[in-house]
Amino acid sequence: MNRFNPVLIVAAISMMTLVGCNQAEEPTAQTPPAGSSISDTTATPAATTTPSAAATPAATTEFQGLQGVVTNTKTAVEAGDFTKAKGEFDKFEDLWSKVEDGVKAKSPTTYKQIEDKADEIEAGLKASAPNKSNLSTALGVLNKDVTSVAKP
Repeated sequence: MNRFNPVLIVAAISMMTLVGCNQAEEPTAQTPPAGSSISDTTATPAATTTPSAAATPAATTEFQGLQGVVTNTKTAVEAGDFTKAKGEFDKFEDLWSKVEDGVKAKSPTTYKQIEDKADEIEAGLKASAPNKSNLSTALGVLNKDVTSVAKP
């Protein structure tokens, strides 16, 4: 019995400590730094629940990159430098993969048109004798489609 009492005391103290640690903390009010308003320090909730690739600054950068790739590819095609054009257009898929889900949600029809044109251009650039006129036209249409979905 003498050995049981210290164990009982330690167990009781441990239980009280655990119960005390489980107490909910009271939220503390935070004051904004001097020279700023409360609206400067509060987070703004998201306005939409649907993904919109064109609404974010990162997506805007990606669309500008896509437009640059298409423009550079078209310039190389019109100059007859199909090796350079293929190298430029290889960058398209990397940039496109970052925004395509948002485009698909925003405009499934335009998404399909962009996918189809990109495949057509890629195949045209891989051909043994690329058709300059067809590629130039397809790149123009692709640029128009990318530009249309880049707008918020």
